[in-house]
Amino acid sequence: MKEFEGLAAIVTGGASGIGAAITRRLRDGGARVAVFDLVPENSDAELALRVDVSNDASVRSAVDTVAAEFERIDIVVNSAGIGAQGTILDNSDQEWHQVFDINVLGGVRVSRASMPWLRRSPSAAIVNIASIAATAGLPERALYGATKGAVAALTLHMAADHLGDGVRVNAVNPGTADTPWIDRLLASAPDPAAERAALEARQPHGRLVAPAEIAEAVAYLASPRSGSTTGTSLAVDGGMQGLRLRR
Repeated sequence: MKEFEGLAAIVTGGASGIGAAITRRLRDGGARVAVFDLVPENSDAELALRVDVSNDASVRSAVDTVAAEFERIDIVVNSAGIGAQGTILDNSDQEWHQVFDINVLGGVRVSRASMPWLRRSPSAAIVNIASIAATAGLPERALYGATKGAVAALTLHMAADHLGDGVRVNAVNPGTADTPWIDRLLASAPDPAAERAALEARQPHGRLVAPAEIAEAVAYLASPRSGSTTGTSLAVDGGMQGLRLRR
């Protein structure tokens, strides 16, 4: 029996990049998956819904649709997010509010709306996608890193609050991943090839992280087979968080 057979999952931001890889992995494991995305059309999911995670009404309506369609919600993966570049001198108050609203409160809204269903599940799990930016200081990632640090801290507090409800809460901290967002970042660089080489070199294993590798970590944390794992942040970063290799 596949590890997610009979379970239903929500993956936010699940139509592209890391979220799409997570969607595929959960479906390969037997889960029924609903994707929440602003552009859900190309999603590889049983149910693809146009959802704005910065809007509580949009989130609650979508969760109701999933519950009506699947008659259960067992797993929530909060993968939706937006990037930001710059030091604290570069981003306006409006940008700070927008990125926090999506990267932090988006996961709060989806988890909150799903909680009544998660409490009914015998295998409830929430997995938040944080980042290496939550545990390492990176240049010109002040706003983005602050939101991902908040996600990492929030994961711990959610795990404490909802362990008694039978809901496990964990996070994955990816390193720089080979995603469309990175492609756009590289395209705007003066020397895209040099910038890609620099991003690869700062990760000890010498390459970008594959979205499928992140999806495997999510699958481990979401699986009913990991029933004693909660309040954990799992780094998938080629050793960037903890290793200091001598070149």
